[in-house]
Amino acid sequence: MTIEPPAPGEPRRPQGPRDPGDAWVVTPDGQRYWGRFGAAGLLAVDPARGVLLQHRVGWSHFGGTWALPGGALHEGEAPLVGAIRESQEEAGVPDGAVVPRFTHVYDAGVWQYTTVVADVADPFEPVISDPESLELAWVPVAEVDALPLHPGFAAAWPSLRALLDVRPIVLVDAANVVGSVPDGWWRDREGAAVRLRDRIAALAIEGVAAEVLKLPEVRWFPSFAMVVEGQARGVADADGVRVFSADGSGDDEIVRRARAMVASGLLTTVVTSDRELRGRLEEVDASVVGTRWLLDQLA
Repeated sequence: MTIEPPAPGEPRRPQGPRDPGDAWVVTPDGQRYWGRFGAAGLLAVDPARGVLLQHRVGWSHFGGTWALPGGALHEGEAPLVGAIRESQEEAGVPDGAVVPRFTHVYDAGVWQYTTVVADVADPFEPVISDPESLELAWVPVAEVDALPLHPGFAAAWPSLRALLDVRPIVLVDAANVVGSVPDGWWRDREGAAVRLRDRIAALAIEGVAAEVLKLPEVRWFPSFAMVVEGQARGVADADGVRVFSADGSGDDEIVRRARAMVASGLLTTVVTSDRELRGRLEEVDASVVGTRWLLDQLA
């Protein structure tokens, strides 16, 4: 492959490259990909309005088509970070307005494009904030195929669309997980629960490999919740982790929460090594994994 900087005066970067990543990757057969370090885009999903798409200006690569707000990654920039940055630069997506759900990667060998699929947590109106857009629009999912799509997005869209209704959640039996590691937790059960919560909160940000959840694509960012009981009751929620306090039996609370999650359409995985509880959870159609599954993710 070769790296080709934008031509002088090229409309894409009229003032010249803003970053070393602003360059073309050209393969031996002449295929051109924008972004020396790869590229990323955001597929924002709003249940009421559809997905946010960008109508690309005529002079851009595959101009006139519809695709995602996105662009070249900076050197050393994580695709998740780059997708959010580019969507803010091109569509005015506000800070904290979207929550990542999963990532899809197109790999051309010498170049990758990462699509970050994210749920809208705080509804917003997109704003054209750079010269690469003719318009920005919320497009109902059923109407996307009717648009002239960028070839890359058109190829990825069937896989992305098939997963838009998949919403994984991980429910943690906190007492069982804490009790599986003999680190003195019995001296401060509440403190042990807080430490577990904080480790799960960090995992919520990092996400987990798709195969860990037995799902397609590359990486998922499931919702996390945990049930605490006894002396640990009253532990507060943290960013990315909902905490439920059991008034009575922790097992009963876990089953009740899992049943409600499954009924609401969530792909529910419960973390516990309690055999009796596992049987009760399987009766409500929740998937069950042992404590080692979570500890391996937290390592």
